[in-house]
Amino acid sequence: MRLSRTLAAAVVALTFAPAALPAQAQAHPTSTPYAGDVNIFEDPNRAKNLQIDRVMDILRLKPGKVVADIGAGGGWFTVRAAVRVGPNGKVVAEDINQKYLEYIHDRAAKAGLTDVAEDLGTPDDPHLAPDSLDAALMLKVYHEIAHPAALLEHLRAALKPGARFAIIDRNGNGADHGLDEKVVREEVERNGFKLVARYDFTKADGQDYFLVFEKR
Repeated sequence: MRLSRTLAAAVVALTFAPAALPAQAQAHPTSTPYAGDVNIFEDPNRAKNLQIDRVMDILRLKPGKVVADIGAGGGWFTVRAAVRVGPNGKVVAEDINQKYLEYIHDRAAKAGLTDVAEDLGTPDDPHLAPDSLDAALMLKVYHEIAHPAALLEHLRAALKPGARFAIIDRNGNGADHGLDEKVVREEVERNGFKLVARYDFTKADGQDYFLVFEKR
């Protein structure tokens, strides 16, 4: 039996149609990871403007907890979280810049903080131990993640059941050191997480949204 011209054309089109792009290729535009002077993060009013104690409360950081500071930079959040979780807890300062991790190591030592561990990750993998984290935070970092599906897969594996993963960022197009909140939420939820809370009290620090997720 001969195929009709219409059906034959459809078969040819299906046979030679390009494969769907992988999820990583469909990711949002990104900003070049910051690699400059870490003092830019040390505004004396930042803790107040960001309401960092409230952020840590929402992340349920208590003595003995383990938290990852993903894209830790100069360790601004790292040292504050280390004080909160205490010597029986742990803060994993993760970054892809070895010089920043060396800076955090010295900073923690000078502050007498013994609960900080430096972790050199890669753009697609933070190299966190499986089932090890009670919480994780990306503070002004998500817009730099070029392949969110890969990174989120590794992060999800590192979170304990019920652990919280938070993103604090500002709206933007991805390439301007910000990323639209809707894009962030859709990407994270598509990769095995559910949104459990959303806040905007971080606006005083120039950050438009604070999203809190748990893994499904």
